[in-house]
Amino acid sequence: MNGAECLLRTLLSEGVEVCFTNPGTSEMYFVAALDRIKDIRPVLCLFEGVVSGAADGYARMADKPAATLLHLGPGLANALANFHNAKKARSPVINIVGEHATYHRECDPPLGSDIAAFAAPVSGWIGTVESPGEMSNYAQRAVAAARQPPGQIATLIVPADCSWEDVADPSTKTVPAPVYPEVDDKAVASAAEALLGGGQTALLMNGKVLRAEGLALAGRIAARTGARLFCDTFNARIERGAGRTPIFNLPYFPEQALATLSGLNHLILVGTRPPVSFFAYPGIPNRLTPEGVNIHHLAGPEQNGLEALQRLVERIGASGATPRIQEGARPQPGSGEMNPQTMAQSLGALLPEHAVVVDEALTGGLPLPSMTAGAPPHDWLAGTGGSIGLGSPLAVGAAVACPGRRVLCLEADGSGMYTLQALWTQARESLDVTTVIYANRAYRILQMEHHRLGVGAPGTGALSVMSLDHPALDWVKLAQGMGVPARRVTTIEEFNQTLEGFLREPGPNLIEAII
Repeated sequence: MNGAECLLRTLLSEGVEVCFTNPGTSEMYFVAALDRIKDIRPVLCLFEGVVSGAADGYARMADKPAATLLHLGPGLANALANFHNAKKARSPVINIVGEHATYHRECDPPLGSDIAAFAAPVSGWIGTVESPGEMSNYAQRAVAAARQPPGQIATLIVPADCSWEDVADPSTKTVPAPVYPEVDDKAVASAAEALLGGGQTALLMNGKVLRAEGLALAGRIAARTGARLFCDTFNARIERGAGRTPIFNLPYFPEQALATLSGLNHLILVGTRPPVSFFAYPGIPNRLTPEGVNIHHLAGPEQNGLEALQRLVERIGASGATPRIQEGARPQPGSGEMNPQTMAQSLGALLPEHAVVVDEALTGGLPLPSMTAGAPPHDWLAGTGGSIGLGSPLAVGAAVACPGRRVLCLEADGSGMYTLQALWTQARESLDVTTVIYANRAYRILQMEHHRLGVGAPGTGALSVMSLDHPALDWVKLAQGMGVPARRVTTIEEFNQTLEGFLREPGPNLIEAII
């Protein structure tokens, strides 16, 4: 077999089943090998930012890496924004980037570039194949690196001649399962002492402890000690809804986050780091732990937070405590004016059981947490790195990972324009994704930040870069042009009727909600 087939067979033997791709000439032998290795599903995306975002969404929901296949340095460069989000989500991704043939690189061809330099800011591991015989070994090293706790992007650079030349059969050995570093008993003892010491204590959590099992353990700790439960503002995945232990996101704006944590004596970190603000503001602290609060590092992101919580439960005698459980309580569908509040009510009323919610509604999504808290059990995915344009690609990956579950993508209109090519992939793959576009026809978050920074009333020039209404985007035509059924709604009654119907229909669809 040739090197490309060897690479694919090695990935398949390690459990890699999906490849999100936008290939080019240097990757044609890899593409041809897909005809012979039919157990790896290729998913074509029309922009590399969709490729990287989809791989992130897949990893969050499948708990294992997909492969990406990109064309040289420029292809990787197009993918970097959503690889940034994947890095912050700690998603395992095997990022394969084609390169010019080893003997052609010295010619400085038009598409020649420093691929490793492009990859460095988002990758936890980078490897470059220099001879065909190294292909299987490098593939296994990439898999092992991607799965390194807590998960990271492993970039494998593959010159074209290493793909087309003949190689021996791939290695029959498999990569060992990842091993999480053990949590030090002193960390457990310190957290237990804080919880039982009588002061006000809170847990701040992120990572896999935000699944139902970890939340239940944290709930027992809260029931035994009165500790408050928080998670980071934006998280890769939370299992929430009726029957699960509720947890509250730290507010986005630093003033609100500082107020939320005020009065604490102790803050215990599980799978995360001390909170900081998204941006610096004049006169406002950038570190969000109020002065005088003692920080306890129970488990870092790379450690087994679930095991740490279990040990902490046993240490404080909370095994028999009954955690608080979110009651199943849906609001009535919204009525009156259509706005983010009434839309949130309708989403809470109609959200299907076991749905996967991708939240990039931004300012339109502020009422969503409270209105959906009592909906049937569901997963909630958010933009972890702050780089917008993640929502629709994330929905692609989640839908590929979870056939049979409805994916609901809540998308701001400005953010959606960054990667609207994801709609084409949703149509091509017949993915069960309902997209709701919050069409306020503005970069509303920029308007809010302009006001918060006190730079004066916006004039004509400032307003021109914060509005999207001249000309107004037509999301119905944009979606239909890529094969996705779409409908525009202007009243909450239209929204309720359309959402209820679309959630029941197989395949993708889109609602443009004018607010």
